[in-house]
Amino acid sequence: MNILSIQSWVAYGHVGNASAVFPLQRLGAEVWAVNTVQFSNHLGYGGFRGQVFPAALIRDCVLGIEERGVLPGCDAVLSGYIGDAETGAAVLEAVARVKAANPRALYCCDPVIGDNGRVYVRPGIAELMRDEALPLADLATPNQFELEWLAGAPIGTLAEAKAAVTALQARGPRCVLVTSLRTAETPPDAMDLLAGEGGRFWRLRTPRLPQSFNGAGDAIAALFLFHRLGGDAPRAMAAAASSIHGLLRRTMAAGSRELLTVAAQDEFVSPTTRFAAEPA
Repeated sequence: MNILSIQSWVAYGHVGNASAVFPLQRLGAEVWAVNTVQFSNHLGYGGFRGQVFPAALIRDCVLGIEERGVLPGCDAVLSGYIGDAETGAAVLEAVARVKAANPRALYCCDPVIGDNGRVYVRPGIAELMRDEALPLADLATPNQFELEWLAGAPIGTLAEAKAAVTALQARGPRCVLVTSLRTAETPPDAMDLLAGEGGRFWRLRTPRLPQSFNGAGDAIAALFLFHRLGGDAPRAMAAAASSIHGLLRRTMAAGSRELLTVAAQDEFVSPTTRFAAEPA
């Protein structure tokens, strides 16, 4: 399995490609990583050093991969954090190149826009995700805030979440995973995930953890894509959620601020606790 992953990179910690690449490799995938930025650390620290890479560099790297003659063997493209709107255009060009070489290849768009009630990407990126990236996507993995922004409506109930997923699917992606969802039906001590495909919905519920970690969304998007390439949406959601829950629990137990992506790598292959999806 070959996956072209185009997103951010940090030298310290695990977000973007630094969160997505290793879990995919641990599961046996070949990952062709193209980085949209090179930062010292994620922005959650309040300060960082590094650069947003120009779109020309993204195009050049993808062209070089194409010149190796391997794009017909690319099974999927995964995109995440995009530094600016011009870079986003380069990412979508890469998707078009891959799909021209292999029409069966999937495009998984993790529409990184924001979380916890605020947009934190540069101007123009959220609109690019909504208007240009999602219409090309086969899979999308928004969090609840991103789904609300993209669908243009608040989500307070499971029915409203399903309606928002349906609205998103009407824009392009046939399969949508909502990576974190809390509605009126969600118990206070739980967190839900919701997957929708082909007019059907599945919900998965895990214990709610008292701490959140940068990079968890990037990892679950990568894992969901990997498992969806080899199976259906509910099984892919269950496998991805089980692995991420185990990773987060082990990270919390160690008192680490950064995901223990390497130390807890067995969770990607054999999660400590396995959760099951149920029809929603």
